Amino acid sequence: MHNIIFTLAGFSGLVAVALGAFAAHGLKGKLDQQLLHAFETGVNYQMFHTLVLLQTCFMIQQWGKNWALEYASYAFAMGIFLFSGSLYLLALTSMKWLGPITPLGGLFFILGWALLALGIWQNAH
Repeated sequence: MHNIIFTLAGFSGLVAVALGAFAAHGLKGKLDQQLLHAFETGVNYQMFHTLVLLQTCFMIQQWGKNWALEYASYAFAMGIFLFSGSLYLLALTSMKWLGPITPLGGLFFILGWALLALGIWQNAH
């Protein structure tokens, strides 16, 4: 499963760069400023969490299996999908019902950071 998450992180970085370019060149002037900002927020959070997901995978590779780090990687991946994905869809479709999904993705990000801290602490002891 670890290799799948590693690969997913690489693909997520590719998608973040592509969607960032799409926002900068394809959406300016086509979306209301607030929706464009939401889309760009999704791109930023996706890239930041893609990088921490990669780092978490490297930690697992370096330190060996650690349940907290493994679950942190799953939480970061789910956060990217729910948080950034809901912002992309909201911006492109204006479907307001997607709004409540975004904070759920944020909770997965928070959980991921907490599990990452726990995994680092476990490795240090």
